[in-house]
Amino acid sequence: MPEISAVVFDLDGLMFNTEEIYNETGSELLRRRGVFEAQPVIQQMMGLRAEEAFRVMIKMCNFPETIEEMQQESDQIFRSILHEKLAPMPGLFELLELIEQRGLPKAVATSSGRGYLEEVLDRYELLPRFHYTLTSEDVSRGKPHPEIYLKAAGLLSVSPEQMLVLEDSSNGTKAAVAAGAHIVSVPHQFSRNQDFTGTKQIAESLLDPYILELIQAD
Repeated sequence: MPEISAVVFDLDGLMFNTEEIYNETGSELLRRRGVFEAQPVIQQMMGLRAEEAFRVMIKMCNFPETIEEMQQESDQIFRSILHEKLAPMPGLFELLELIEQRGLPKAVATSSGRGYLEEVLDRYELLPRFHYTLTSEDVSRGKPHPEIYLKAAGLLSVSPEQMLVLEDSSNGTKAAVAAGAHIVSVPHQFSRNQDFTGTKQIAESLLDPYILELIQAD
């Protein structure tokens, strides 16, 4: 087992069940436009920054709307169901406690915006528990480009190979692999069939024995 000196979490679908909410939002957005097979489109959008994700949707479906118009409508749908359905992924709080017991610094690196990240983390009083948070606003190139994870390693003052990254999507996994991080992929129902080439392990949950061994190793 490698020596892990820091841990970086993705946000959506990894810490919280928001990919379920994004999936419902995307499906409704597409349904309104006569597209009833939503999954092929949503799969390609997962893990991307909002602008890039809606560019994919518009191109795949040949929609006439602008990115801004699609995002505004999507945000309205998403906000209408977020607080009713938001929940932490199984094992999140237990894993955070283990990392804190070990004294490892930790960060969040997400393709979402800062206001949204702070809103979600604040709801569970998690924001103060992370040393750093990186969002789409902190990088010029989103996942699958490695910039966000290279920046996280720099802020945490660790080499990428000593940084455990936890991701749920193919795009996020690709970003961590390209950064040289020790990437563990934790897919959910909407991402389990994606390509996780390069990951060190495909975990069953945040409390997968492989993750726990990495965290608890001396």
